[in-house]
Amino acid sequence: MPALAISTDQGQLTGRGLEGFYRAGRRLLSRCQVRVAGREPVAVQARMVSADTARFVATLRGSADGGPDPDVVVERTRHADGTERITLRSAATRPLRLPVEVALGTDLAELGAIASGGSGPELPASVHDSGMRWSSPAGHCVVTAHPAPSDALASAGLLRWEVELPPGGSRSVELRVRPEGAGPVRAVGHSATLSLAPARAAGDDPRARLLLDRSVQDLQALLLRDPEHPADVHLAAGAPWRCGIAPAEALAAARMALPLGTRIAMGTLRTLARRQLTGPGQRAGLIPGPLRDAGPHLPPGCTGVEATLLFPVLLAEARRWGLPEQETQEMLPAAERCLRWLLAAVGDGGCLPDPYPGGPRRCETQAHAHRAALLGADLLEAHGRAGAAGLRQWAEQLRGAFREEFWVADRTGGRPAAACLPDGRPVPLLTGSAAHLLDTGLLGSGRLAPGLLDKVQTEQLARLLGGPAMDSGWGLRSLGAKEAAYNPFGHRGGAVRVHESTVAVGGLAAAGYEKEACSLLRGVLAAAETFDHRLPEMYAGEQRTEGGAPLPHPAACRPAAVTAAAGVQLLTALAGIRPDASAGTVTLRPVRSAPLGELELTALRVAGAPFSVRISRLGLAMVEEAGDGLQLGV
Repeated sequence: MPALAISTDQGQLTGRGLEGFYRAGRRLLSRCQVRVAGREPVAVQARMVSADTARFVATLRGSADGGPDPDVVVERTRHADGTERITLRSAATRPLRLPVEVALGTDLAELGAIASGGSGPELPASVHDSGMRWSSPAGHCVVTAHPAPSDALASAGLLRWEVELPPGGSRSVELRVRPEGAGPVRAVGHSATLSLAPARAAGDDPRARLLLDRSVQDLQALLLRDPEHPADVHLAAGAPWRCGIAPAEALAAARMALPLGTRIAMGTLRTLARRQLTGPGQRAGLIPGPLRDAGPHLPPGCTGVEATLLFPVLLAEARRWGLPEQETQEMLPAAERCLRWLLAAVGDGGCLPDPYPGGPRRCETQAHAHRAALLGADLLEAHGRAGAAGLRQWAEQLRGAFREEFWVADRTGGRPAAACLPDGRPVPLLTGSAAHLLDTGLLGSGRLAPGLLDKVQTEQLARLLGGPAMDSGWGLRSLGAKEAAYNPFGHRGGAVRVHESTVAVGGLAAAGYEKEACSLLRGVLAAAETFDHRLPEMYAGEQRTEGGAPLPHPAACRPAAVTAAAGVQLLTALAGIRPDASAGTVTLRPVRSAPLGELELTALRVAGAPFSVRISRLGLAMVEEAGDGLQLGV
């Protein structure tokens, strides 16, 4: 970010669909087709080298008398920053002289217009220095080549070289694509000042190492700087559809990535604090966010409400993981404004409508609000601020109201309603968002905050989430398979959302329901294998079959911030790491069944220092590395 490249496994950019190089949401180059000796090379391999680099290999016969075997390899290394290197390697026994042509074209269209089929025809090109130039009212784009081509034809957007290849030799051409006058894109993740711990995993199951490696790579690739405050970094929501910040998802991803350090958390908090609404009125303290479609059963929800509730939670937990006290104090006023907005929005002890003030009252919103109240009270009390008692009192009232109003009794033991409508009627759907009821948050000394459900209801919810209606074998469905309007591709109506699956795994494990947690964990890991361990934000919720694979969702971002951070959270949840940096302690609550066998997590970060932990095959956790003064809690 803010650049990306999209192509098929053939390597050629043909201009069809979304193919092309993009920067800040605009397609700079849509067509880049290579021909050698008048022919297109035959593609043989395509693979991702890293989150921002892809490598394509093709072959052709360069000599007429060489028999059926190819004797020229064409390798294309494509970088998201707008650079592509084309290398020809010869295996022929005599020198080859080959004409190489690169046909270029672009429409300079916006990503949204392209996705909706509204992009225009290709623009006319002009020869510019050692390449091509295109212009439109939206801007100008230049492609430069090194070495300079021997010929250039503007009417066809064609660059041409005569390449001489000795036996066993190679020659390269490098193309650079960028807006006219702009320098090369330098991703935030490449900055030497970035403090994102290079966490690694090792052990019996090799999928853990691959998943964590990809997750850290993707988090780095999705980092953006606040343009007006470049020291503050945050995560873009995902590529290719949401290349900017989405407040709720940025906060959720930063929270799950806390085992890698607090730098992303602090940058996200600062960036969103500057956007927080202030002044008089019922919206004071709210962090603005767009509406988000909630599927076929409920009206759209407000991501601003979710972000406002996540803000104090992230600050409180970042402090536990080692956010410096000075930075915590800096963000306290913004967190207080979020908590004041919450108490004003719920009025006299009621539930929180979402969107505010019309509603409905959603199940997951009450879970977010309850967690924000308890962790916010803990944060305020630790800093001698007023308001903690009021937040705890409201949270206690919400627990009582929720257990009465949201629990739908039936012959199977009941279930939490997806929402309560403004007239009080429950929406008795079993949804993946109920997993947020198990995500209670981290208090001091390794303690978990109490949840909205009582013990019996928690046990029933664990049974439901682990049952075949919700557990697809690839992860948690967003809507039960037996519910009306279930659609395995419905982004809120049946598809597997990796974020919800991760929340369910962590919540179930923390509550002691390891069988259900491990089943969901194994499903997500199996899905990750089919996606080369770079999980999309969602995929179809069809039931897993032997030899099958999850179906990709056409609208899913890949990579996505919450999914990349989920890879970190899934693995660290197995160790049950619960730090309290302010008290100098860390508590371990490992998953006793050790679903991945022996697992070692190294180069995490707790209290600003490297932290490593090993879980044995017997489910015992041992600290291998920790900062000076950090003690193991009870």
